[in-house]
Amino acid sequence: MRITIQNNQKETSVRVAEKLRQMLTEKGFQLVEMQPDIVITIGGDGTLLSAFHRQAHRLKDVRFIGIHTGHLGFYTDWREYQLEELVESIAKDKGDFISYPLLDVEVFEADEMQDSHHFLALNEATIQSSVETLVCDVFIDDFCLEKFRGDGICVATPTGSTGYNKSLGGAVLSPRLEVLQMTEIASINNRIFRTLSAPLVISKEETISVRPAKGRHIIITVDHMQFEQRQIREIRLSLASERIRFYRDRHPHFWQRVSDAFIGETSL
Repeated sequence: MRITIQNNQKETSVRVAEKLRQMLTEKGFQLVEMQPDIVITIGGDGTLLSAFHRQAHRLKDVRFIGIHTGHLGFYTDWREYQLEELVESIAKDKGDFISYPLLDVEVFEADEMQDSHHFLALNEATIQSSVETLVCDVFIDDFCLEKFRGDGICVATPTGSTGYNKSLGGAVLSPRLEVLQMTEIASINNRIFRTLSAPLVISKEETISVRPAKGRHIIITVDHMQFEQRQIREIRLSLASERIRFYRDRHPHFWQRVSDAFIGETSL
């Protein structure tokens, strides 16, 4: 079993990482920097997102475990006081996992001779304009749905639907659904520009294409990463063929996560 540990630089996370390394070494596990079977992140969801993007090229070969050392994370299942239990669980591991859908983002620059750029997102991607409002045509496959004008567009995975998408008024979707959700960011609706003004859920067979107006300085975010491009011809967003895999032991039911994160304990 080859294991990589990735932690943020907060004092608690560094201390937990050192302790976990010692415990795993004593159990005979191989700690590696490259090509792990399991990646353990220590921190919060941001640390796990960073690890996911590091391993995005080999998702079929790796599983993720999150230990949170701060506020409750949506993807982080373990706490620092459960390290012994975690190590014992890994020692008895049978390779079980639970997987979630991902978002494929393909960016085409205005120069048609250049290759497109591919990214994977665990949560969401957003498209905005840095200086002025975003003006773009939005296509579903080959059908032009609307000419959008506003602050931007967000496209989220089912698990990502609990994040920025939710704050924009989007629905929370079960990860059992192989779909994507598009929500508008402060759209402008008047007699010239008319948008759907509602979240849109598309199937795995469909593709959202965003074609910005010429001359716009476009900002694209993919999870926590940001890319600025002056001349973008098209951004295509679809359900990825790849999926992220989480270590199954102690991985709560999705709706349990939603309840813990947003509702907490309730009493009648």
